[in-house]
Amino acid sequence: MPTRTASAKWEGGLRGGKGSFKGATGLGGQYSFSSRFENGEGSNPEELLAAAEAACYSMALSANLEKNGTPPKSVETTARCTIEKVNDANTITKMELEVHAAVPNLDQESLQRFATQTAETCPVSRAIRGNVQITATAYLSS
Repeated sequence: MPTRTASAKWEGGLRGGKGSFKGATGLGGQYSFSSRFENGEGSNPEELLAAAEAACYSMALSANLEKNGTPPKSVETTARCTIEKVNDANTITKMELEVHAAVPNLDQESLQRFATQTAETCPVSRAIRGNVQITATAYLSS
């Protein structure tokens, strides 16, 4: 299996500094204290983790549905990653997944069952499980 690479650089102190990140494929952006812990412009590690979870989860749910004999037409996942203070330490505490999937011949209850199972088994979920509460709410779409 491949190893993926990204890098980041931070310049200056925590509140007044600035950072940038770049992945091997060109994915990149700027981040700062304000974009991470307030509502400032720019990206942040939590946004990147949410994007990684949403992408990984969508693929994993599609694979699980296909194995069930009910391949989806589409799976769209929004991930919300929450960071908050826990015992005076900034901690990623929650990853909430909202999934909209177009799956012929599958009912809502079955989709939710697959969604919950996948939230425990996709590779990114497995990397953060035990440290971050992961929830998935699924909706059938057309």
